[in-house]
Amino acid sequence: MGDHGSKAGVEPSERTAIGIAFGNSNSSIAYVVDDKAEVIANEDGDRQIPTILSYVDGDEYYGQQAKNFLVRNPNNSVAYFRDFLGKEFRSIDPTHNHASAHPQESGETVLFTVKDKAGEEEAASELSVSEVVTRYLRRLVNSASEYLGKKVTSAVITVPTNFNEKQRAALIAAANAADLEVLQLISEPVASVLAYDGRAENKIQDKIIVVAELGGTRSDVAVVANRGGMYTLLATVHDYEFHGVALDKVLMDHFAKEFMKKNSGASDPRENAKSLAKLRLEAESTKRALSLGTNASFSVESLADGLDFASTINRLRYETIARTIFEGFNRLVESAVKKAGLDVLDVDEVILSGGTAHTPRIAANFRYIFPQTTRILAPSTETTAINPSELQARGAALQASLVQEYEAEDIEQSTHAAVTTVPHVTNAIGVISTNDAGEEVFVPIVPPETAVPARRTVHLSAPKGGDVLVKVVEGNTHIKVTKPEPRTKENGTSKAAKVEDADEDGDDDSDFSDDEEEEDEEKREKVWKIGSTLAEAGIKGVKKGGKVEVSITVGVDLSVMITAREVGAQGGVRGTLVSS
Repeated sequence: MGDHGSKAGVEPSERTAIGIAFGNSNSSIAYVVDDKAEVIANEDGDRQIPTILSYVDGDEYYGQQAKNFLVRNPNNSVAYFRDFLGKEFRSIDPTHNHASAHPQESGETVLFTVKDKAGEEEAASELSVSEVVTRYLRRLVNSASEYLGKKVTSAVITVPTNFNEKQRAALIAAANAADLEVLQLISEPVASVLAYDGRAENKIQDKIIVVAELGGTRSDVAVVANRGGMYTLLATVHDYEFHGVALDKVLMDHFAKEFMKKNSGASDPRENAKSLAKLRLEAESTKRALSLGTNASFSVESLADGLDFASTINRLRYETIARTIFEGFNRLVESAVKKAGLDVLDVDEVILSGGTAHTPRIAANFRYIFPQTTRILAPSTETTAINPSELQARGAALQASLVQEYEAEDIEQSTHAAVTTVPHVTNAIGVISTNDAGEEVFVPIVPPETAVPARRTVHLSAPKGGDVLVKVVEGNTHIKVTKPEPRTKENGTSKAAKVEDADEDGDDDSDFSDDEEEEDEEKREKVWKIGSTLAEAGIKGVKKGGKVEVSITVGVDLSVMITAREVGAQGGVRGTLVSS
């Protein structure tokens, strides 16, 4: 999960390192001060900086200023280019480039034709996507250098989990051309997790995390296991249909229809490039306002045919017209959990990241999908949630602060455990113990999804003493479903049956279920199931009331070494099992 590239001449002691969240729609930059990651504003005061460059009379604009030029200067504005890096033309999707400079084929790479020089009316430059990335990263680095008052030399940059080696290499080369040393590339979900787990007050604990990265042009969901501070990616899913632009389009269609209804005979603003660009900018602004408040206004001067247009919309109406997209986000998250071979009951935290994650409806739906024990980390569900748009940059900055003191060639070997994807055990390994009721229960020692190599120890009580048999077994979780008792029938249908019917329709009644129906839902809980026996060890002559220590070490090759001994006594039993 960590690639690094370096440019000669940057000594660790001379580095000024930042974190860069390099997005296809927006990017951000962050720096660590006193162990705390702070997102840096650019010259225009923007912390979310649109990933756009625009050229007017030889001047280069970037970020929000460049975005505003999409209305008046679309052909000389380059947008949505990050995902083209390191790709062949035939494999790209130019859907989002209709309102800006169009990608063109050039050998094995993608290029854009723009007029980026002053005074030369007809002269145009052909910019490869690598050159565009270099120019954009240079602007980010300059903004950070100005803000910090010292030259930024190095960065940790975030990339999607499905960025291949060619794309990673192309990004490192483009950054180096911008005079930037890449300390490391880390995956976006890990950066989001680090933003939370890297805080000084945070205690490292074992947990399963779903990271929903909801961006402008794509959504990526990852399931991450944290075991003893080691992070492992268990599953990733990627989607290019349900994203922020899809939500914008819902509002664009809504207001375009309303405009034509109010002005009979007026042309469709979606049919004219300039009108469409105005519609798009205002729709995005309205969407953001609806994430913060329950009502929003929509206003565009000269939308089409010289006619001004103003309207309003409330959040409920918005959530209704965008329902299919919200349902798409739900399916995406559920499919990632399923792909990881887990149940929603296994998930301890859901982190919402990316600009689209500000939408309260998305977090509310996730709250409905996951059990109450799962923390949904989003602004509308958790007061301590970090701004979803800042997570990746903060995580990258924290990682940069950890590795910036290493020599470039050592970074790959010395990276923080948090950025490693490694083999992991599928089933738990533990021992059988007897509870107060005399039943055999499974005591996990090495939890499932633990990265290897790993060593864990547990102490078992031996109240009766004597010869103690330690049985080491595999265990896995199993979802126990308790059906509700049938209730009195109403109109020939029991209440419980009614709930099952509602369940089959998906989320349809999620907003309308009352407490009475809640009680009737089947109960689902996670219980341990004892699997195959790995080994048995006999400890002779344990003192009455003594304790037995069992240590399990799992190697990189998934071999298991077991040590069992009485606490405080000499000797013990040791054995190694080779993985099959």
